[in-house]
Amino acid sequence: MTAIDPICKMEVEEKTAKWKSTFKGKDYYFCAPGCKKKFDSDPEKYSK
Repeated sequence: MTAIDPICKMEVEEKTAKWKSTFKGKDYYFCAPGCKKKFDSDPEKYSK
């Protein structure tokens, strides 16, 4: 199953994603640590 990185919009494989955050009970997957860091700095902005 794939997810879309909320920062760069890349497709990410959920099972093999190295970077993941959970916000308000929903999991978000990232292609790189920079995308995760940006999301974690303002998850409210990027989770919409």
